[in-house]
Amino acid sequence: MFFGSELTELNISFAMENSFMDKDTQEKMELVEELGLFIQERHKLPPLAARIYSILVLTSYDGYSFDALLELTQSSKSSMSTNLNLLVALKFVDYYTKTGNRKRYFRSAGNYVKNMLNEHVEAVSRELRITEKVNAFNKLNNSSKFEQRCYLGNIFQTYLEAQKQNLEDALRKINAYTTN
Repeated sequence: MFFGSELTELNISFAMENSFMDKDTQEKMELVEELGLFIQERHKLPPLAARIYSILVLTSYDGYSFDALLELTQSSKSSMSTNLNLLVALKFVDYYTKTGNRKRYFRSAGNYVKNMLNEHVEAVSRELRITEKVNAFNKLNNSSKFEQRCYLGNIFQTYLEAQKQNLEDALRKINAYTTN
């Protein structure tokens, strides 16, 4: 049977998709899912939080109201509230209000790339420190092993140093861009 609530649900879903997915609808829907899964895995976020964030990153609108996000995600009010509060606390999302309107509008905080690069710098820095220690230890305490295989540790250390430099250069460019 294709009447009643099923038809209404399809109309609501179609209207929401068209309002969110103004062009290239299928591609955006797939990208929301792919980005959501990536963010969920990378940041250990709940699936709904990752989906909300991916919607906000990919939208051409300057934010969505709580109710609009509810309709887009088809989630419960409590789940939406919990996940939005998490995203705000993690500084993935911020919100604003419009004059004369009590609703909060949520949007991507806009610092995702900068935050990701900072995370990468920290991870590479930690790995570089431990690699330097391992190389120094092996050079001092395992000299024959170090002489035979030092190039592997040195190659990796050189790679990490270059990686860290590239990340720091990218962060400097972002900082210069955002301060101008």
